Amino acid sequence: MMINEQKIIEFQNVTKKFRIIKEQKDSIFDLVRLFFKKNKHDTITVLDNISFNVQQGEMLGILGLNGSGKTTLLKIISKIIPPDSGNVTTKGNIIPFLALGAGFNGELTAYDNIILYGVILGFSKKEIKKRVQKIIKFAELEDFLYVKLKNFSSGMYTRLAFSTAVEVNPDILLIDEMLSVGDIGFRKKSFETFMKFKSNGKTIVYVTHDLEQINQFCDKALWLDKGKIKMYGEPLEITKEYKNQNTPLR
Repeated sequence: MMINEQKIIEFQNVTKKFRIIKEQKDSIFDLVRLFFKKNKHDTITVLDNISFNVQQGEMLGILGLNGSGKTTLLKIISKIIPPDSGNVTTKGNIIPFLALGAGFNGELTAYDNIILYGVILGFSKKEIKKRVQKIIKFAELEDFLYVKLKNFSSGMYTRLAFSTAVEVNPDILLIDEMLSVGDIGFRKKSFETFMKFKSNGKTIVYVTHDLEQINQFCDKALWLDKGKIKMYGEPLEITKEYKNQNTPLR
């Protein structure tokens, strides 16, 4: 475990709200009425005054029930969406394993999409071309290199995107239950890849419902509850309390 005291991710009093429309729109009249109504939007606070930091080389496990703000937090770190208030500071390049394959084109072959996606991720065309064979082998799709992506299954699609993304040498990896891709063998290989990144001093933020993985692999844990930090610190202590509070009574 290679951890130093440098803060590579820092959240300071971060709040994020989303606007929601509750009224049903069944006709053009309803749309016009809603357009002129002053208070047509309600808001929901997804993250509420969140503050924490992650040191370089740490693996932070984020847990919480569905709707607690976990994925929103990752999207803010990766700058996919901005916070409404507060400050977020990150150092180094980030690879978010959230929307893998954004930019893929179904009418292009796997080969062409590797080149396209690689350039999106920051490679030069020359660099990514040198890595094509390694990527397609890792994805276990050697026989499909020149097949159009529209003929891929969703699992094949995700494996290709994942295999291309891990070729980047990021400082920060953001993972949202990504270890569910592919079959058991590929999931094992994917997890071993993440652990190799960690052993090389990379920082990982990992959203999961798997409490055992948080205990076994994470240096710290953060428990989100209705957009607020319930607990933040030692994984064993936090997962034990989380399990106690979220295990149904028989």
